[in-house]
Amino acid sequence: MLKVINVVGARPNFMKVAPIVEAMRRRGREFAPFVVHTGQHYDEQMSDAFFRDLGLPEPDVCLGVGSGSHAQQTAALMQLFEPVVLREKPDWVLVVGDVNSTLACALVCAKLLVKVAHVEAGLRSRDRTMPEEINRLLTDQIADLLLTPSRDADANLLAEGIPAKRIRLVGNVMIDSLFKQLERAAGSKVRKELGVDDKPYAVVTLHRPSNVDDAGVLRGILSALAQIGARLPVVFPVHPRTRKNIYEFGLDEELAHSGGGRVRLVEPLGYLDFLRLYSGAALVLTDSGGIQEETTALGIPCLTLRENTERPVTVELGTNRIVGTHPERIVRAATDALEATSTNTPPRVPPFWDGHTADRILDEMMNA
Repeated sequence: MLKVINVVGARPNFMKVAPIVEAMRRRGREFAPFVVHTGQHYDEQMSDAFFRDLGLPEPDVCLGVGSGSHAQQTAALMQLFEPVVLREKPDWVLVVGDVNSTLACALVCAKLLVKVAHVEAGLRSRDRTMPEEINRLLTDQIADLLLTPSRDADANLLAEGIPAKRIRLVGNVMIDSLFKQLERAAGSKVRKELGVDDKPYAVVTLHRPSNVDDAGVLRGILSALAQIGARLPVVFPVHPRTRKNIYEFGLDEELAHSGGGRVRLVEPLGYLDFLRLYSGAALVLTDSGGIQEETTALGIPCLTLRENTERPVTVELGTNRIVGTHPERIVRAATDALEATSTNTPPRVPPFWDGHTADRILDEMMNA
């Protein structure tokens, strides 16, 4: 039996780890899962609600690292995680995605000679100004097993000199969560509560520092949302960091005036409510990586408010379009997406985005 520490830190991690832990519990003769919540996302709405919605067991350990600069947070995570590894003596530590928790915990294991499996390995934006890109690059260099979601990720790793024997194409575990939770999400009343259950609407998520920490960039994006709001309601579940900056930059009154009340800022939603909301949207605008994937799987038009993506397969095969942050470009792309006819060629879904990635991950860990 393999004892595996599964690390979750930030909100996107939860959707990736939930199906893996569920599969480990189902395969209890082969795996003993242990869940560590680093506390990188410590807001109740950003963390605890996701454990409930996704059916994750209560974490075995909560590190409670909280916020801080990248250096402070990464160093604190390493200090807190090392004693857990020494005490639990796992066969594997499984890390997911590209947040600070991912790199910090992988570094600890590399120093302690504990095997690391990286889920969602090989994704690259080619933009090293993004902290996530640094986390991805370094984690992939030190992980023992690189579990990739798509063929482009395999190619990235091979080009970086990583031996093929460490790379395994398993598919996208986010889609496991998506397919499993769609039926449960149907019971959510969020569309009715927000008054959009019988009309077209758009959904927005925005949290990357490059978009929300610069007053000029944030103002431009909100201006574009206001213009889109003249056409259809825009529902915007606001990340705590983004909300703080909207008020600090004095953009709340600007948005209320220019948006005519059609851009609705709401508190962050739990996973099931958010899934129910965006799965019925006519358009999604986001700077999140995971939502690019989920909208591709569901065939929903998605505009990515960045100049690049580490998930190019969602552009090549899916519904995603990279539009940047210039207001005119965003509005033009939104208009194009909303006016597209149903005769367009339906998007293709990448191989292995089929809801069975978690078991493929476990098979590879057993065979490694």
